[in-house]
Amino acid sequence: MAQGNFADGYPTKAQPVLPPESVLFGRSRGMQTLLQKAERVALVDVPVLIYGESGTGKEVLAKFIHQRSPRASAPFVKVNCPAIPAALLESELFGYEKGAFTGALGSKPGRVELAQGGTLFLDEISELELSLQAKLLQVLQDGKFCRIGGQEERHVDLRLLCATHQRLEDRIAAGAFREDLFYRINVVGLRVPPLRERLADIPAIVDYLLAAYNDRYNGKAKPLSRRILERFQAYSWPGNIRQLENLIKRYVVLGSEDAIWSELGPQPPSWPPEASRPGSIPLKGMAREAAREFERKVILEVLQAHHWNRKKAAQALNISYRSLLYKLRKATEPPAGNPAP
Repeated sequence: MAQGNFADGYPTKAQPVLPPESVLFGRSRGMQTLLQKAERVALVDVPVLIYGESGTGKEVLAKFIHQRSPRASAPFVKVNCPAIPAALLESELFGYEKGAFTGALGSKPGRVELAQGGTLFLDEISELELSLQAKLLQVLQDGKFCRIGGQEERHVDLRLLCATHQRLEDRIAAGAFREDLFYRINVVGLRVPPLRERLADIPAIVDYLLAAYNDRYNGKAKPLSRRILERFQAYSWPGNIRQLENLIKRYVVLGSEDAIWSELGPQPPSWPPEASRPGSIPLKGMAREAAREFERKVILEVLQAHHWNRKKAAQALNISYRSLLYKLRKATEPPAGNPAP
């Protein structure tokens, strides 16, 4: 079965399931507000736009809404818009008839058709081309569409959930997104807070992920130390829950906290420094570490802004690709004289 993760909906060995609500929504005020809205909107058959940073768990929220809706027994069909080449996305969405193009040796239903009676989830809808936006608008307006190469209008009854990490208003202003489609899909908007806004929920998320990946990989990783949990709660998490999950996965596989500490950057220095005496405070060393941490944060922010495309990030930073790789390697090394615990 396909591997998954918490940010995308964690699958067990048996079948895909959601994390328990206590983990998914936690205790933070923002997530509790989101829970209340999600439970209400799940019962009303209207389109929902889920927005938030990459890795926050937008697909998990979409599945939560589907599983508590009147359509829960029908299919939940996901389309990751940027993951499918533009030339193929139309056929993936709407299907095609035999002979519609070279290689179409038979008819094939699209994802819209496969979602009949259920929920269609379009992840990163901001990447959908304008021509496909027009066809999607027709589906929302009158429930009709045609397969590629077909003349017969087909009817479909589905609920549409969409997700994006971009501001669609900006895409509209740039002429890349239809304003009429925006108002169709944004009947209800739900914002998923980034992990840095729900740091108090990290221990519960860690416990869940640790148990889940110990089970999946037959691991025997012990609970994380208090020291690293405190570091987790002081970290900014540019990659959100997906980044946290990858760290836990690495910890379970390698069995050592050293394997994940370096990604969190330098530890906050103890004070006073070990073996320090008046007049011997290592200001140069502290300045180097501060500069190193600042550079690391800038690189991470630029990488995130360019969807982790290192070549584009290097161009934005005005450095060579090789220099960026070197800086990334240095950024993940434990600072000198300050080894991982």
